[in-house]
Amino acid sequence: MRSLIEKGSEGMARPQTLTVGMPRALLYHRYAVLWQTYFDALGIATVVSEETNREIAEGGIAAATDEMCLSLKVYLGHVAALIGKCDRIFIPRIVDFGIRRVMCTTFEGLPDIAANIFRDRHIDILSCNISVQGGIDEKAGMVQMGRELGYSKKEAKRAYKRALVAQRAADEAAAAAAEHLYQSRGLKIAVGAHAYVMDDDYYGRPVLDYLSEMGVTAIPAYAVDRREARKVTKRLSPTMKWEVSREIAGSLAMHLDDVDGIILMSVYPCALDSMVNDMLVRKFRDSGVPMMHLTMDAQSGTAGLETRLESFIDILSMRRTGKAVKA
Repeated sequence: MRSLIEKGSEGMARPQTLTVGMPRALLYHRYAVLWQTYFDALGIATVVSEETNREIAEGGIAAATDEMCLSLKVYLGHVAALIGKCDRIFIPRIVDFGIRRVMCTTFEGLPDIAANIFRDRHIDILSCNISVQGGIDEKAGMVQMGRELGYSKKEAKRAYKRALVAQRAADEAAAAAAEHLYQSRGLKIAVGAHAYVMDDDYYGRPVLDYLSEMGVTAIPAYAVDRREARKVTKRLSPTMKWEVSREIAGSLAMHLDDVDGIILMSVYPCALDSMVNDMLVRKFRDSGVPMMHLTMDAQSGTAGLETRLESFIDILSMRRTGKAVKA
């Protein structure tokens, strides 16, 4: 696609028409509102890849190396799906938000991984760098990206401010909705999983749909007051340093008395989740709350998962019935 060039308010050249593609995977599920609002505020058109389906998943698996986790493979499938549909593909580099607030190393190398995997297809990557320990926080990274696109510093700051307000409102609404679910009746299961696993339409969503069909309320642990959850995790494990894992672990600890069971959902092979989930099983053992671990892999069949879920739900139902009889 060709773009006409116009001058920004500070005389910088910027494309008059630019379409940015956003892969609907990984941190898109966490920052969709922030990113979409930011580009909207700058007047930049966006296109988001469609929900994960078999074609996207298999395309990513084919492009990736065996050692990559399933979520990264799916992400690469979404990147491939955007090629030819936009001018640039937005792939941020997010390293950390401070000491003991680091992200998975995948997110640090994501732009480089995508550029290398698709080197023969010459994709144009739009990125921003975020590393508080490296001297550039989220605001600075987003503003710098806006400047590189040809917008003034004032325009980029205004866009980020609007995006941050929208994202915080969305996060608060999600946390409030989750708290409401914790107070609902019937069987309740807290699902400890990254949003990009739990909310993926091809791998995570079928599990949630099945739980719903069984009359179970599945509550996302990631929907929580993040700051409060991180405080709880600091008491649970002072050495845990992964930002999102701290939020999920803290959320689960905060709501042990509000649920009938916990499902830890992860993808293969995620070294980070394997360590964190093992710790959670040990830490929560004395709580009496039944726990189940689901690992999603590249197999598309769900029969085995449904059998395990049905057995787990039966156990929770019998426990609840037993408590009611004793009462």
